[in-house]
Amino acid sequence: MTPEQIADINPDLLLMDGFDGCILGVASRFGSEAFVIYDYDKVIAQLESYGMTYGMTYEEAVEYHEFNQLGAYVGDHTPAFMTTTAP
Repeated sequence: MTPEQIADINPDLLLMDGFDGCILGVASRFGSEAFVIYDYDKVIAQLESYGMTYGMTYEEAVEYHEFNQLGAYVGDHTPAFMTTTAP
């Protein structure tokens, strides 16, 4: 799903800059606003690929994600993260 398709659904949905390739889709639940779902594993892999520039290891990517992305509540349309692979 592209940012343009998401904007067609609801232009107020929040997206993470630079992570368009990690989008799984848009979710909704009873009593809540819609929100974008990102593939957790793809987000971590993309943060690791930034390691070429920033020296980010897997552990650093997970820590960065947990604090700066997963841990950032920015309102009703805050994105969510889904694990799509079994451990």
